[in-house]
Amino acid sequence: APVRAVAAAAGVGVGTIYRHFPTRAELVVAVYRHQVDACAEAGPRLMASSASPEAALRAWLDLFVDFLVTKHGLAAALQDEKVGAALHQHFVDHLVPVCADLLAAAADHPRGGAGPTAYEVLRGIGNLCIGAGRDPQFDARRVVRAYVSGVLAEARRE
Repeated sequence: APVRAVAAAAGVGVGTIYRHFPTRAELVVAVYRHQVDACAEAGPRLMASSASPEAALRAWLDLFVDFLVTKHGLAAALQDEKVGAALHQHFVDHLVPVCADLLAAAADHPRGGAGPTAYEVLRGIGNLCIGAGRDPQFDARRVVRAYVSGVLAEARRE
């Protein structure tokens, strides 16, 4: 979206946007970080409010899938390796621990137990979501639900 449209939607002037985000890339990075943080913060809330740990995990993964489908390839689109690496690290630092806690609770074993690691699970989901936003016949949430059922079955088996 043009910066002018972003400013109008935010109810501020273009100058205000540029004062806080001197480049388009900085604005995109800020939005990305905000959305990663919001996804991370949703994990504990869902754990506290869901009917079961598995329900919390599945609800959180739906949020994660929605995020991925709309943001997949963002770092590459910025065409800056340092920015991409920083975004990836922010993603790992904030989302992997939340996923690990939810997986452990849903599988009913201590964190770091059997089955794939949270990082492996999130990478697998990321791979499942590639291109999903461009293919109306592909329901990423449904595929991820089946994948997570297998992950949980494997974790509970060991």
